[in-house]
Amino acid sequence: MKRYRDLNSYLRDMFGERVQKIALDAGLGCPNRDGTISRKGCIFCNRRGSGTGALIHKGLSISEQIGQAREFLYRRYGARKFIAYFQSFTNTYAPVSRLKSLYDEALAQEGIIGLSVATRPDCVDREIMGLLSSYQRDNLLWLEYGLQSSHDRTLELINRGHDVAAFERGVMMAMEHSIDVCAHVIMGLPGEDRDTMLQTARYIGSLPVQGVKIHLLYVTRGTALADLYHEKRFRCLDRREYADLVVDFLELLPPDMIIHRLTGDPVRSELEAPLWAMEKQVNLKLIQTTLEERQTWQGKRYRRSTAGEQEQAG
Repeated sequence: MKRYRDLNSYLRDMFGERVQKIALDAGLGCPNRDGTISRKGCIFCNRRGSGTGALIHKGLSISEQIGQAREFLYRRYGARKFIAYFQSFTNTYAPVSRLKSLYDEALAQEGIIGLSVATRPDCVDREIMGLLSSYQRDNLLWLEYGLQSSHDRTLELINRGHDVAAFERGVMMAMEHSIDVCAHVIMGLPGEDRDTMLQTARYIGSLPVQGVKIHLLYVTRGTALADLYHEKRFRCLDRREYADLVVDFLELLPPDMIIHRLTGDPVRSELEAPLWAMEKQVNLKLIQTTLEERQTWQGKRYRRSTAGEQEQAG
């Protein structure tokens, strides 16, 4: 029995069967790469924009991407219901008419029951929120914000291009439209120790955030992070450290928050370090074993607070 509220179980309870996400590349850009904010991007982000590259590198439309993935996921898992996950780059970074066309195309495909839209918290406005909100009556909807850390000094170091206040504004705007938010965070960012990372858990728990994705910082080729790694200016977490940190993090989150992810899925051909990041099932099992050995669970040390207070058990 899992000691955290995982997304798969949440979706099965909602729809009565397995639901799979289909990661999509809509060919959209990012203000942190096109010169609006910066041309460097986040130090961990590669040319795929942390996505599949299916449109940019393979020329596949949204419909074609869904069709291929749907067939594979049905054969492998027997899945018949799917969430269209707009993953690559910044998926609200376009005129609303363009976004509507993309989202409508995805929802028109057989078996698609909802949208999950990954974006930056500084790339939303009320018009975009209105568009997203219009899909909620008939579809599941998640808005996924990349936060990564609740510390401005870290966001500056990783060249994120926005501050923590931008995330908070984005969350509050989503709340006004009753849109569920999933926050992305990264464990092991340069300059952060255990206490720093757990402050991010407390911060997320103090806001109206309904879900979280916890990622391991891993090094991919062709990124600024790879340069730092080879210059020995930071080190990757080892597997045991990561499992312990994830468990600590889960303890501080609200017990009803949906855990969308506990680690990442690096592309084998692009991964430089740590190599253990490829062993996803081993890593998930270690996290579960750690929860059991410590006789703990999601929310065990959570204390309700406001963003200004963040008063949690130590």
